[in-house]
Amino acid sequence: MQTKGRPLVPPQDVQLLEGDLPADLLAHLLEVPEIALDTETTGLNPHRDRLCLVQIAAPDGLVIVLRITGKDAPNLVRLLEAERPLKVIHFARFDVGMLRHHLGARTNGIYCTKVASKIARTFTQSHGLKDLVKELAGVTLDKSQQTSYWGADDLTPAQLAYSANDVRHLLTCKTKLDAILAREGRTDLATRCMAHLETQVELDLLGYTSIFDH
Repeated sequence: MQTKGRPLVPPQDVQLLEGDLPADLLAHLLEVPEIALDTETTGLNPHRDRLCLVQIAAPDGLVIVLRITGKDAPNLVRLLEAERPLKVIHFARFDVGMLRHHLGARTNGIYCTKVASKIARTFTQSHGLKDLVKELAGVTLDKSQQTSYWGADDLTPAQLAYSANDVRHLLTCKTKLDAILAREGRTDLATRCMAHLETQVELDLLGYTSIFDH
């Protein structure tokens, strides 16, 4: 991938990959207890819009930005379907749905920071990623690239930085949210809600809405 004729050089702690995870990197990620995960897409409808990037952050500080070039990424699917590591995702319902529809992956071991925030942080209505990272990690995210076009052949340096930062602080947020959930006695409730997410994604993809309504 190039920008204005020059190779796009990622930050030192970011690996920029295409197609799938290499085997050695997959082996490393399968040994860690948890990873942060995010996606970038061309829109919000999995049946219409394309999955473009999958970003992964490991506890050792490594950040991976994987450009999806087709519907065959067996090593990534193996990582997603493994019980370990735990996948820490903000608004996992969306990302897991995209991964399910485009790669056929049934993601296991899901921890949604948005679900955790809504159950733990009942003193606020601000559960977006930017608000969460600012309060819990003390970092202000630049969201100016949020609506940029991720389907282009080239990524800009700003897009690469944005996509990496979306996962860089999620594990810190999870640690802080876990502490609040434990203090308020809501850990079990959050865990059961997150266990439902894969089923909810299947309902979403089949077109069901609000099945618990009257």
